[in-house]
Amino acid sequence: MNTVLVIVLILAMGATLFALVRGIIAFLQATKEQLNSPESGPSRSSLKQNKMMMNRILFQAAAVIIVAILLLMKGNG
Repeated sequence: MNTVLVIVLILAMGATLFALVRGIIAFLQATKEQLNSPESGPSRSSLKQNKMMMNRILFQAAAVIIVAILLLMKGNG
């Protein structure tokens, strides 16, 4: 069981890193014109940044929960 959780933890950490890098890339690709555009509502770039950072938070939460489970299993065993 520990082996499965460690593999899932590594996958969650990799997904966290991937979402973080994608969010940073989306942030860096936003131009000043896009940020100051008069269109109503958020730009496409802003939506992508937000989506990637929300994904990062979800993957990071999953990784923390898995670590907590592993620590609880270690303490009981």
